[in-house]
Amino acid sequence: MNSLNIQGSQSTPSISGDWERGVLAMAGDSYPENSFEFFGQVIGWVERYLKETSAPLNLELRLVYMNTSSVRAMMDIFDLLEEAHGRGRAVSVNWYYDPRNERVLDLADEFREDCTFPFEIAADVRQ
Repeated sequence: MNSLNIQGSQSTPSISGDWERGVLAMAGDSYPENSFEFFGQVIGWVERYLKETSAPLNLELRLVYMNTSSVRAMMDIFDLLEEAHGRGRAVSVNWYYDPRNERVLDLADEFREDCTFPFEIAADVRQ
């Protein structure tokens, strides 16, 4: 089974990977007790998707708060996307933020500065 579904909690985001649509979505707070363990399966899913398909991959992020170790894990994911983009793969990020939370906007901006693939940041109209 190629889909990924992780139930969110108070300290972890909900994560769903839709293999058929080429979408990895994350929403919520991210300060798990063990970020390496938590994000390991997500990073593994991205690696497998990029290796086993040639289809585009889009990340849809609605993250509210991220601790330092979650930021590192997200950097690892963005590095995988950057490598794939460098090989001509269609990858992109759409990061939606609560307009009342400027810290998330600043964080998304910092990530975008290091990426050459399409990376959009927009206010979340669902708020």
